[in-house]
Amino acid sequence: METHKDVISPKLGMWLFILSELILFGGMFILYSAYRYKNPVDFHHASRELEVLLGTLNTVILLTSSLSIAASITAIQRGQRKLSIYLLIATMALGLLFLVNKGFEWGTKIEYGIYPNSPTLLARAKGEVLFYGLYYVMTGLHGLHVLVGICIFLVMLVFIVKDRINQAHLAPFENSGLYWHLVDIIWIFLYPLFYLIT
Repeated sequence: METHKDVISPKLGMWLFILSELILFGGMFILYSAYRYKNPVDFHHASRELEVLLGTLNTVILLTSSLSIAASITAIQRGQRKLSIYLLIATMALGLLFLVNKGFEWGTKIEYGIYPNSPTLLARAKGEVLFYGLYYVMTGLHGLHVLVGICIFLVMLVFIVKDRINQAHLAPFENSGLYWHLVDIIWIFLYPLFYLIT
Protein backbone atom coordinates (compact mmCIF):
# COMPACT_ATOMS: atom_id res chain seq x y z
CA MET A 1 0.00 0.00 0.00
CA GLU A 2 1.46 3.36 -1.07
CA THR A 3 1.70 6.18 1.42
CA HIS A 4 1.01 9.68 0.21
CA LYS A 5 3.62 12.30 1.14
CA ASP A 6 2.23 15.77 1.62
CA VAL A 7 4.92 18.08 0.24
CA ILE A 8 2.58 21.06 -0.25
CA SER A 9 1.82 21.77 3.43
CA PRO A 10 5.45 22.27 4.57
CA LYS A 11 6.15 24.59 1.64
CA LEU A 12 2.93 26.54 2.21
CA GLY A 13 3.78 26.86 5.89
CA MET A 14 7.24 28.15 4.99
CA TRP A 15 5.86 30.74 2.59
CA LEU A 16 3.43 31.96 5.27
CA PHE A 17 6.33 32.24 7.71
CA ILE A 18 8.33 34.22 5.14
CA LEU A 19 5.34 36.53 4.63
CA SER A 20 5.16 37.20 8.38
CA GLU A 21 8.89 37.99 8.44
CA LEU A 22 8.54 40.36 5.51
CA ILE A 23 5.70 42.15 7.35
CA LEU A 24 7.90 42.45 10.47
CA PHE A 25 10.91 43.87 8.65
CA GLY A 26 8.69 45.88 6.30
CA GLY A 27 7.26 47.68 9.34
CA MET A 28 10.78 48.45 10.52
CA PHE A 29 11.75 49.77 7.09
CA ILE A 30 8.71 52.08 7.13
CA LEU A 31 9.64 53.27 10.63
CA TYR A 32 13.22 53.90 9.48
CA SER A 33 11.98 55.88 6.45
CA ALA A 34 9.66 58.03 8.59
CA TYR A 35 12.41 58.90 11.08
CA ARG A 36 14.91 59.54 8.30
CA TYR A 37 12.43 61.90 6.62
CA LYS A 38 12.05 63.85 9.89
CA ASN A 39 15.79 63.86 10.73
CA PRO A 40 17.70 63.87 7.42
CA VAL A 41 20.78 65.76 8.66
CA ASP A 42 21.22 63.68 11.83
CA PHE A 43 20.77 60.41 9.90
CA HIS A 44 23.33 61.62 7.37
CA HIS A 45 25.91 62.36 10.09
CA ALA A 46 25.32 59.08 11.91
CA SER A 47 25.41 56.90 8.78
CA ARG A 48 28.78 58.35 7.76
CA GLU A 49 30.29 56.82 10.92
CA LEU A 50 29.47 53.26 9.85
CA GLU A 51 32.13 51.08 8.23
CA VAL A 52 31.02 50.84 4.59
CA LEU A 53 33.83 48.37 3.86
CA LEU A 54 32.56 45.94 6.52
CA GLY A 55 28.98 46.36 5.33
CA THR A 56 30.07 45.66 1.75
CA LEU A 57 32.12 42.64 2.82
CA ASN A 58 29.12 41.24 4.71
CA THR A 59 26.95 41.74 1.64
CA VAL A 60 29.41 39.76 -0.51
CA ILE A 61 29.58 37.04 2.19
CA LEU A 62 25.80 36.65 2.36
CA LEU A 63 25.33 36.67 -1.42
CA THR A 64 28.02 33.99 -1.73
CA SER A 65 26.32 31.94 1.01
CA SER A 66 23.03 32.21 -0.90
CA LEU A 67 24.76 30.75 -3.94
CA SER A 68 26.38 27.96 -1.92
CA ILE A 69 23.11 26.86 -0.27
CA ALA A 70 21.35 26.82 -3.65
CA ALA A 71 24.21 24.70 -5.03
CA SER A 72 24.00 22.40 -2.00
CA ILE A 73 20.28 21.78 -2.57
CA THR A 74 20.90 21.17 -6.29
CA ALA A 75 23.67 18.70 -5.42
CA ILE A 76 21.39 16.64 -3.15
CA GLN A 77 18.71 16.67 -5.86
CA ARG A 78 21.27 15.10 -8.19
CA GLY A 79 22.29 12.53 -5.60
CA GLN A 80 25.69 14.16 -4.95
CA ARG A 81 25.56 13.86 -1.16
CA LYS A 82 29.24 14.60 -0.43
CA LEU A 83 29.21 17.74 -2.55
CA SER A 84 25.99 18.85 -0.86
CA ILE A 85 27.59 18.38 2.56
CA TYR A 86 30.69 20.42 1.60
CA LEU A 87 28.58 23.24 0.20
CA LEU A 88 26.34 23.23 3.27
CA ILE A 89 29.38 23.46 5.56
CA ALA A 90 30.65 26.35 3.40
CA THR A 91 27.29 28.11 3.82
CA MET A 92 27.45 27.74 7.61
CA ALA A 93 31.05 28.99 7.64
CA LEU A 94 30.04 32.07 5.62
CA GLY A 95 27.15 32.71 8.01
CA LEU A 96 29.54 32.55 10.97
CA LEU A 97 31.96 34.88 9.17
CA PHE A 98 29.10 37.35 8.69
CA LEU A 99 28.36 37.26 12.44
CA VAL A 100 32.05 37.69 13.33
CA ASN A 101 32.26 40.77 11.08
CA LYS A 102 29.06 42.18 12.52
CA GLY A 103 30.33 41.51 16.06
CA PHE A 104 33.57 43.30 15.23
CA GLU A 105 31.63 46.28 13.87
CA TRP A 106 29.35 46.43 16.92
CA GLY A 107 32.36 46.02 19.21
CA THR A 108 34.09 49.03 17.67
CA LYS A 109 30.99 51.18 18.11
CA ILE A 110 30.52 50.02 21.72
CA GLU A 111 34.19 50.73 22.44
CA TYR A 112 33.58 54.32 21.40
CA GLY A 113 30.53 54.50 23.66
CA ILE A 114 27.98 54.38 20.84
CA TYR A 115 25.32 51.94 22.01
CA PRO A 116 21.67 52.30 23.14
CA ASN A 117 21.23 54.51 26.23
CA SER A 118 24.97 55.21 26.53
CA PRO A 119 25.85 58.70 27.86
CA THR A 120 27.94 59.35 24.73
CA LEU A 121 25.05 58.56 22.40
CA LEU A 122 22.41 60.36 24.49
CA ALA A 123 24.53 63.52 24.33
CA ARG A 124 24.11 63.57 20.57
CA ALA A 125 21.27 64.96 18.47
CA LYS A 126 17.90 63.20 18.71
CA GLY A 127 18.06 61.98 15.11
CA GLU A 128 21.43 60.30 15.68
CA VAL A 129 20.06 58.54 18.77
CA LEU A 130 17.15 57.29 16.64
CA PHE A 131 19.49 56.19 13.86
CA TYR A 132 21.65 54.09 16.16
CA GLY A 133 18.61 52.70 17.96
CA LEU A 134 17.25 51.45 14.63
CA TYR A 135 20.72 50.28 13.56
CA TYR A 136 21.16 48.06 16.61
CA VAL A 137 17.59 46.72 16.61
CA MET A 138 17.39 45.98 12.88
CA THR A 139 20.90 44.59 12.37
CA GLY A 140 20.65 42.74 15.69
CA LEU A 141 17.37 41.10 14.70
CA HIS A 142 18.85 40.22 11.34
CA GLY A 143 21.93 38.76 13.04
CA LEU A 144 19.65 36.62 15.20
CA HIS A 145 18.01 35.30 12.02
CA VAL A 146 21.46 34.44 10.64
CA LEU A 147 22.28 32.52 13.84
CA VAL A 148 18.96 30.63 13.66
CA GLY A 149 19.71 29.81 10.01
CA ILE A 150 23.11 28.35 10.92
CA CYS A 151 21.48 26.20 13.63
CA ILE A 152 18.87 24.98 11.12
CA PHE A 153 21.64 24.11 8.66
CA LEU A 154 23.44 22.17 11.37
CA VAL A 155 20.30 20.05 11.80
CA MET A 156 20.06 19.64 8.01
CA LEU A 157 23.70 18.53 7.93
CA VAL A 158 23.00 15.80 10.48
CA PHE A 159 19.93 14.74 8.47
CA ILE A 160 21.95 14.55 5.23
CA VAL A 161 24.71 12.52 6.90
CA LYS A 162 22.07 10.13 8.31
CA ASP A 163 20.35 9.99 4.87
CA ARG A 164 17.13 11.47 6.27
CA ILE A 165 17.47 14.21 3.65
CA ASN A 166 17.92 12.77 0.17
CA GLN A 167 16.52 12.92 -3.37
CA ALA A 168 13.21 11.47 -2.17
CA HIS A 169 12.85 13.70 0.91
CA LEU A 170 13.95 17.28 0.21
CA ALA A 171 11.22 19.54 1.63
CA PRO A 172 12.94 20.44 4.96
CA PHE A 173 16.20 21.24 3.18
CA GLU A 174 14.46 23.31 0.51
CA ASN A 175 12.58 25.21 3.23
CA SER A 176 15.81 25.93 5.08
CA GLY A 177 17.22 27.28 1.80
CA LEU A 178 14.18 29.54 1.38
CA TYR A 179 14.70 30.84 4.91
CA TRP A 180 18.34 31.64 4.14
CA HIS A 181 17.40 33.49 0.94
CA LEU A 182 14.96 35.55 3.04
CA VAL A 183 17.80 36.44 5.42
CA ASP A 184 19.91 37.53 2.44
CA ILE A 185 17.11 39.62 0.91
CA ILE A 186 16.55 41.45 4.21
CA TRP A 187 20.26 42.30 4.37
CA ILE A 188 20.16 43.60 0.79
CA PHE A 189 17.66 46.20 2.05
CA LEU A 190 19.49 46.89 5.33
CA TYR A 191 22.84 47.45 3.63
CA PRO A 192 21.92 50.50 1.52
CA LEU A 193 19.64 51.98 4.20
CA PHE A 194 22.38 52.14 6.82
CA TYR A 195 25.64 52.19 4.84
CA LEU A 196 25.03 53.77 1.45
CA ILE A 197 22.20 56.30 1.66
CA THR A 198 23.93 59.27 3.22
